[in-house]
Amino acid sequence: MSVPYETAAYEPPESPESPEEHLMRLLGRALNSFELPDEILRRLDCALAHDGSLHSAHHSAGLHRETYRHTWLLADGSALTLWELVHNTAPGSEPQHEVFVDEEELRAAGSRLGLPPETPDFELPVQVQLSPVPGPRHAYVPEASADHARRLLRRAENTDRPGPALADRLSTACGHQITQAFGGPGRAGRARVGFSLYEHAFLLRDGAEVSLWEVEHTATPDGRHMCEVYDSEDTARRAMERRAARVTP
Repeated sequence: MSVPYETAAYEPPESPESPEEHLMRLLGRALNSFELPDEILRRLDCALAHDGSLHSAHHSAGLHRETYRHTWLLADGSALTLWELVHNTAPGSEPQHEVFVDEEELRAAGSRLGLPPETPDFELPVQVQLSPVPGPRHAYVPEASADHARRLLRRAENTDRPGPALADRLSTACGHQITQAFGGPGRAGRARVGFSLYEHAFLLRDGAEVSLWEVEHTATPDGRHMCEVYDSEDTARRAMERRAARVTP
C-alpha cells in the first residue's frame, strides 16, 4: 500500500539546520556511514545549502520502508545527492538507517528487506527545491585554506593588518583563490619601486566569502621586499600610494 507523504515517518528538524549539521545528523544515524567514500565527504565539506525530501514509502504487515533524498548545493555550483533507507527488521522493531551514494545501491539494499520492490505505484514524485543561495564569486580550491590564511596574516608586517576577529573567522575557511589585481603606483619621484597587489579570497564553512588584500613592495628604506595585508582593496591601494609617496626621489 502506498503511504501518503503526510503520514510517512519523516520528521523535519524543528529549526533550520546548516548543511554541515544536516550531514552530521544523517551520518550519525546511518549504520553504514563509514562506507561512504572520502571524496564524497570532502566535496560536502563546502556545501552551501541542502534539502531533504521523501522519495518513496511502503508499509506492510508491520514492516516499513522509506527512502529519502538528501541534496546539497556545493561551492562550485554543482549538486550532490545521498540516498537514505529507513526500515525495520521485524514488526514493531526500531527503525534502522542506511545511506548510499546512488540509487542502484539503494535499490540493492531495499531488495534484501523482503518487501515488494519499488514501483511507480509506490514512487512519490518529489521536486527538490534548494534554498536560493547566490553562487560563489570565485573558483575556490579546497587545499589547506585555513592554513593559507594563517600564513598570510603571519607574514604581514603592517601594524594595521586584520586583527584576531577576522583571523578567527578565517580559521573556518574551506576554499581559497589567489588572483593578482593590476594598477597602482609604479614610480615615486625618479626612483622606481615595485608594487604587486593580490586578492586572497576565502570561502568559509557558513557560505560567506571573505577577501584579504596583500601588498608586496620594495618601497622600503633599504629596498628590501615587504608584505602588508589589508581587509579591503581600497585600504590596500591607499597604503600603496602612501608607501610610494615616501620614497625619496
